[in-house]
Amino acid sequence: MSTHKAGGKASQHVSPEGKRLGIKVSHGQDVKTGSILVRQRGTTFHSGEGTDYGRDHTIYSKKNGKVIMSQKMGKKVLSVS
Repeated sequence: MSTHKAGGKASQHVSPEGKRLGIKVSHGQDVKTGSILVRQRGTTFHSGEGTDYGRDHTIYSKKNGKVIMSQKMGKKVLSVS
């Protein structure tokens, strides 16, 4: 008799790690230069005044200030002032 249960493909499946995407700060929060505001795939949020895009569409702060979340022509915009 077998001492170990036969493992099929389903029992060998391991799900991938999460990529830790999403909003990292909220409206009105103080940030420093270089702080990451949002990690995203594509441009769900758009860069406004005082912010810029990284090469993977991450939005980061270019100056110290408070985060402002708004909408412009139906697009979600993140700014720092």
